[in-house]
Amino acid sequence: MSLPTGPTGLGTSAARIVRRKPAAANAPAVPELYCPPAVRDDPALAEEVNGRLVAWAEELGLYAGRLDRVRAADFGRLMMLAHPDADDPDRLLAAGKCALAEWATDDYYCDDETMGSAPVTLGAHLGVAYAAVDPSHLPAAHVPALEKAMRDDPVRAALRSGLAHLSRYAEASQLNRLRHEIAVLFTGYCQEGSWRTQGRMPAVWEYLAHRQINSFLPCVALTDVVGGYLLPTAEYADPRVRRAVTMASTAATLVNDLYSMAKEEHSSGTEFNLPTVIAAEERCSPREAVERSVRIHDELVRTFEFEAAALALTGSPQLRRFLAGVWAWLGGNREWHSGSPRYNGAV
Repeated sequence: MSLPTGPTGLGTSAARIVRRKPAAANAPAVPELYCPPAVRDDPALAEEVNGRLVAWAEELGLYAGRLDRVRAADFGRLMMLAHPDADDPDRLLAAGKCALAEWATDDYYCDDETMGSAPVTLGAHLGVAYAAVDPSHLPAAHVPALEKAMRDDPVRAALRSGLAHLSRYAEASQLNRLRHEIAVLFTGYCQEGSWRTQGRMPAVWEYLAHRQINSFLPCVALTDVVGGYLLPTAEYADPRVRRAVTMASTAATLVNDLYSMAKEEHSSGTEFNLPTVIAAEERCSPREAVERSVRIHDELVRTFEFEAAALALTGSPQLRRFLAGVWAWLGGNREWHSGSPRYNGAV
């Protein structure tokens, strides 16, 4: 299937308010969001990608003893929904491996105490993990120790394996782009770790700035890789494009904030999401904090819609396709969050 390659997919009737599906009884009551609809729903393709992704995680020892939760979360469905211009399950699997490895980095090192995360070790873990993304070149005598460290830790093994699979499809510039976005993501993980260490809640502005770097941007950055084309480096780096794409990625991550509230209620540690931060700063009710979070999300999506439509008028065909792909990513992301058991109390 194909996506619109011009501005017709942005700033037109494709943008509409999407009503959420009925959620589980203990799921967060997420109001209507201004968001495009998912472009496609191919359950067979989603199942194929998800099965391969779970098998890969099992092979690496990633989420050992918890693979039932990984399978139920259905990350394969996320890839199918978020990249509707790709029908090749192996391309979707490559993107899915990178996404799951990034999720695991957060779970293992930053966010989930039951998996061993601790703020005191976060920086050390991420520093070594980055060597799985951007290989360290050591004197020969120290290479075996580094290799052992890569093999023995399932997160590092997953990061390395995911990048290796992606390299079958990605140009060197696209791989470097992803490395940059992952480095920024790791900075966001460290920022969150510092809040935990200090035992403080960030200000709303600080949290929103954080959500730009601790976001789905590494996943969104693969839009052209999965689609089978190359967005020129100069256009991806254009400040106007960067602004639009980061705002879209922030909005997508705020969807995660809204849908993860029920899951985080059962966490033993301090959890950070936009409604919680707003409620703490503005001393409002949780319902009011959710509504204000939705308004922020909607503003970001509308701004992306407007600015991407303008960029599509003057950019290259590849940029028009990329921006249409980001728009589709927003719709697929929201659709997945509204139905995934990971955020609806089942896993």
